[in-house]
Amino acid sequence: MTDRTTTAPHGYQLILPPEWVRIPMRSGTDEAIRSIVDDAFASLPADAPQDRIGPYRREMERRLHGAVKEARRAEALDLYLPLERMHGIAVPASIVVSEMKFPEQIAVDPSAVAHRLLESPGREGETSVVEVDTVRGVRTERTVAADAPGGGELGSRRVDYVVPVPNDHGRWLGIVFSTLGAGDPGDAIADLFVELFDAMMTTFRWSRS
Repeated sequence: MTDRTTTAPHGYQLILPPEWVRIPMRSGTDEAIRSIVDDAFASLPADAPQDRIGPYRREMERRLHGAVKEARRAEALDLYLPLERMHGIAVPASIVVSEMKFPEQIAVDPSAVAHRLLESPGREGETSVVEVDTVRGVRTERTVAADAPGGGELGSRRVDYVVPVPNDHGRWLGIVFSTLGAGDPGDAIADLFVELFDAMMTTFRWSRS
């Protein structure tokens, strides 16, 4: 029997709420986008006019490809997006999972790296130690202004988890959540999405089988 405590995981699992989708970045990206779009329009009647459906389908594809392009800039492994509407509003939000490497920390205990991250002056916002599937990591929550480095056209609410890969020294995962809320990163919709993301992170599990 494989010993869970001594083997490094080969991946991870994350339980998604209804209407959230995963787009892999390393392979199968285009196929995933096509499947998402097909599913989104599958409930339409067969005789629905294509000249009216076509523009909406192309716009959805354009937005998904744009989100993928942004995620690849972060060298992402996976991109997660919500497709549902809340109170009739399509809320821009995303989760980007990326691999991080700290080769200089090969001989250092992960808790020491977490401590360094907690004290780093560049990690603005509310930072705390968290446990993700029995592994200690760091959670940071902050609001990023539109004119800040890394910001966009609008301010955003961001939460990121930085977690070491067990038994694989020097490798970490960064799980970054971002939302615009309903136009204000401090509004109730943004608060709700942050709560949802934290709840999703309680389902995170390393995959070893």
